[in-house]
Amino acid sequence: MDVVVTWTGASACQLQEALRDTNEAFAGRLGIGLRTVANWHQNPELVPRPEMRQLLDKALETAAPAVQKRFAILNTGPTGQTAQALRVAVAVVLRGTEVLLVCRRDDETAGIRWQFPAGVIKPGGSPESAAVRETLAETGVHCAVREDLGGRLHPTTGVWCQYYLAEYLAGDAQNQDVIENADVMWVPRNAVPRFIPVDTIFSPILAALEEPQNDRAEQH
Repeated sequence: MDVVVTWTGASACQLQEALRDTNEAFAGRLGIGLRTVANWHQNPELVPRPEMRQLLDKALETAAPAVQKRFAILNTGPTGQTAQALRVAVAVVLRGTEVLLVCRRDDETAGIRWQFPAGVIKPGGSPESAAVRETLAETGVHCAVREDLGGRLHPTTGVWCQYYLAEYLAGDAQNQDVIENADVMWVPRNAVPRFIPVDTIFSPILAALEEPQNDRAEQH
């Protein structure tokens, strides 16, 4: 078995996949909180704390040979390259002059607290569907994608994010994921920089938030 030199959120999730564990089962196996596992999925490049790395080392070392083999394949890929990091779909949901934000509960997310609803894009899955699905799962808000705003590596987390402008359809904004999120709320579009550092906001999002609502509505 190859020794893992540096554990990251991505390699921890690869171990979870090799073990065929659900998030709940993996958290139980390691004796950690479920939100920590969710955080690894959201932040593939995050390096866990030393005590977490020790738990991951032990889980790998005591795993069955078949699990270790699966992990080695997942961790290196068929050409010996690092496996592709998880991608995240982000929904910028507008309702009139307001935009939907969620507040992440865990401080391990590189200092990020408030952000737009987001979720991991499953391999082979549709990013647009992921944005809509995760918005509903996190906030109870139904939305529809109106525009692809593009993608980038997030300057704080290093995670690849694909951004979508979406329109509100129905539902009351509520915190539907109390494990990962602390709060959900609609905020005025011009107040977003008070919640999210403006230098971390994707420029097409800023442009969309600054556009008069009537002008954008006439384009669709």
